[in-house]
Amino acid sequence: MRALLVVNPAATTTSARTRDVLIHALASEMKLEAVTTEYRGHARDLGRRAADSDDIDLVVALGGDGTVNEVVNGLLHAGPDPDRLPGLAVVPGGSTNVFARALGLPNDAVEATGALLDALRERRARTVSLGLASGTPGTDDEAVPERWFTFCAGFGFDASVIGRVEQQRERGKRSTHALYLRQVVRQFLGEQNRRHGTITLERPGEDPVKDLVLSIICNTSPWTYLGNRPVYASPEASFETALDVLGLSRLSAPSVARYATQLLTSTPERGPRGKHAATLHDLTDFTLHSKVPLPLQMDGDHLGLRTSVTFTGVRRALRVIV
Repeated sequence: MRALLVVNPAATTTSARTRDVLIHALASEMKLEAVTTEYRGHARDLGRRAADSDDIDLVVALGGDGTVNEVVNGLLHAGPDPDRLPGLAVVPGGSTNVFARALGLPNDAVEATGALLDALRERRARTVSLGLASGTPGTDDEAVPERWFTFCAGFGFDASVIGRVEQQRERGKRSTHALYLRQVVRQFLGEQNRRHGTITLERPGEDPVKDLVLSIICNTSPWTYLGNRPVYASPEASFETALDVLGLSRLSAPSVARYATQLLTSTPERGPRGKHAATLHDLTDFTLHSKVPLPLQMDGDHLGLRTSVTFTGVRRALRVIV
């Protein structure tokens, strides 16, 4: 087997020495080319190179969810084809590693490498669904390039929080759960539309869902992790179905306290609920429109402001070694 290892040197939970050990372990089992990313989008370019090659069987992403997202977008630049394209393997090296953990991998890079090598020896793989977001035809955003996401996207409040966290990290702050919680509070205090949402969800053959303040789109469950605690925004979401949506139409102080408590105590059987919560399961095609430009995030990466985004849930989009 010939494999391309994409290494993010800024991965927060692996040292240079650990990465060297992992590279040697992988190289002992396959013909391995290791490339260290040097700029934003480099992992995407490497994934694209692998997709266009004739002799790469596997791409291994060593990094966090952002690195994985870039690799996936490179691999699928011409569309999904799990029978032809190289498989994907993930060695978690970020602060949260939602995609890897949702696949059932250990959240430790060394243990995950061992699990990966076992999966390769036993020829274990699964084909997972992915989400695709694109600009909506006939709107100001129709020319926005389409982009794949592996576990979640968000339009509105939660994407604003991601943007605030990224600003803090650019100023040298470490990505911690405390940092995220502080930005949630600050975004809540500054949110102008928390009582009257501006988002409308439209889907074929159904009535629109109006006046949403936030919309969380899940491709799997859990939605994220707080340390070792999984958080379930859409408990029914899975890699075998299309997309699930949690929409909230009010973020008053009492409702925020209620929904925050429900998220923190969520389980695989029970997520947020209430008269201001809309939960939709297994959506293949839908569009989110906003009366004002709102932030969009995918897989924890802030992508700027949008007024309209079309989402597609694509089943059996990518082959993953696990």
